[in-house]
Amino acid sequence: MLRHALRNSLLIISFLLIIPVSLQGRVVEQIVTVIDGEPYTLTNIAAYAKSKMAREFPVGSLEKINGSDREVLEQFITEKLLDAEIREAGIKVTDQDIEIYIDQIKQKNRLTDADLKTALSREGQTLQAYKASVRAELEKGELINRQVRKKVNITDEDVERYYKLNSKSYRADDRARIRHILLPLSEKASPEEVQAAVAKGNALYDQIAAGEDFARLAQKYSDGAGRESGGDIGWVNRGTLLKPIEDAAFDKLSVGEVSRPIRSSMGLHLVKLESRNLGAVLPLSSVASRIKEELYTKAMEERYSKWLKTELRRKHTVDVKIAGVVFKPEDSKEDTMGSLMAKSPRLNRKEERGFLGYLNPLSYVIKETASDEEDQKTGPLAGKNVVSVFGVPLFTTDRVDDVPDILSPPVQPEKNSQPQESDSGFFSSIVNRLNPFKR
Repeated sequence: MLRHALRNSLLIISFLLIIPVSLQGRVVEQIVTVIDGEPYTLTNIAAYAKSKMAREFPVGSLEKINGSDREVLEQFITEKLLDAEIREAGIKVTDQDIEIYIDQIKQKNRLTDADLKTALSREGQTLQAYKASVRAELEKGELINRQVRKKVNITDEDVERYYKLNSKSYRADDRARIRHILLPLSEKASPEEVQAAVAKGNALYDQIAAGEDFARLAQKYSDGAGRESGGDIGWVNRGTLLKPIEDAAFDKLSVGEVSRPIRSSMGLHLVKLESRNLGAVLPLSSVASRIKEELYTKAMEERYSKWLKTELRRKHTVDVKIAGVVFKPEDSKEDTMGSLMAKSPRLNRKEERGFLGYLNPLSYVIKETASDEEDQKTGPLAGKNVVSVFGVPLFTTDRVDDVPDILSPPVQPEKNSQPQESDSGFFSSIVNRLNPFKR
């Protein structure tokens, strides 16, 4: 009897000792946000930050999180809202869709199965995990298609009205025809070598000022392009010359004037301006398609921002359990047909894609690829690149022969779409933030 009582007492004591530990464990698991009634803890946010954004999220007190931490939290909440919208819309990406997409990536980039697995392994990813990422991001892409692309339209009247207000922004390139004499000089030349080259250049300048023929001196003394033609390098566009020479040709010299020796990375130049044409305003017919692309790009950005930060947030309830941090709908700033019409965007933003960028499942959002026209010499797409947005071929650009971009993913054709410019603005920032391989 005594032994039985002692055993019961020990069990009760053990139970009482265990309870505080259990309760303490629950307290440590801090709830950071509640989305549509679903709680998400500090562990959830920290795991997301590490796996999707390759960074750490602070633990312990969250009273003073910084801007970068707020960005992680905002992106986490946004993705949860997108997931809810995908479920509500009934969007499904099949296994076959994923296999086709990955096969296109391998074909486009000449990757074998082993190459792809090796690349993923270097990034700490398995093929199975990558396929899951592809599925999730393709679903998001289709959701964005429905909520953004299909709700943007730019008319010919919009284009004409914009052109009338911004015609001076659409000019032909400034051109100049120049001759030059090059006296080679290393950037690491000694002071004595520099002095000797400058003395020689000044002597040539004095001869030209005294009436000596520039072309004859170029043939005799120049060591640069156009020497046999008296230093003539023909017509060149602004933006294609070394800056010191371009400044002289377009901003400092008058037609027929010769510069004193100008130092560049190649050496010393004497530049003669033979002729110059400042770009005239281009007619609407020649720039209408470009304007439509620019307006469409801007309207797409604004529509996406409005939907993401206003309409999407209004549909859901988000409660952030951190003092001073709120997640609420923002005021709409969509005004492309208003304020945008009074000023030229001319946004030519470029953004370098990092290593393994082609593995980003959402990188197909904006992409420029060579056309698949069978007859590249006579077909309507001959010499053209196809620019796609959300995998949809929207318009073409002239192809520039260059080193091929082997990291670009394939396009995914679809009909009936608006023109879109390959822009690297708001959309690219979203692409990068959703890239599971970004480091």
